[in-house]
Amino acid sequence: MTGTLKPAYDERLGVPLRWWVQATMFLATIWLAFIVALPAWVAWAATGVLVATTYGLFWLISSARIEISGGVLKAGKAHIPVALLGDAQPLDAEGARRVHGVDADARAFLLTRPYLKKAVKVTIDDPADPTPYWLLSTRHPERLAQALGWAGQPASDQSRRN
Repeated sequence: MTGTLKPAYDERLGVPLRWWVQATMFLATIWLAFIVALPAWVAWAATGVLVATTYGLFWLISSARIEISGGVLKAGKAHIPVALLGDAQPLDAEGARRVHGVDADARAFLLTRPYLKKAVKVTIDDPADPTPYWLLSTRHPERLAQALGWAGQPASDQSRRN
């Protein structure tokens, strides 16, 4: 059995450390207010529920991945063969804001996160697919766009670049 191939690109859209720290400080403040105003067991139970809910939500948001492997782009639970993709355009914060807002197309597929300001707009070249593009938040828009361009090349072209 052969080993698994290393993905051409792999990124987890994790929540920034700052969010975890701020949530922890906020939850500590809530616990302090509860412990002063409520019986101890109620304060601990209510705080425990809030901590589990908050951290569970952060974990869920952080579980989204963008991966290119085996000629397939995977974004969250969605996937599409790279052969059906057109241009990949890296966007800075302003460009991503425009494509996500005033220049948006309601038919587009979005995998965006509010804490990631940059993105890549990937056009879809499949006449059977009504989705005009995918908008993917990323910390590395140039690397993702380059990986999409590289993955879309025939194998003979890729071997020449090595």
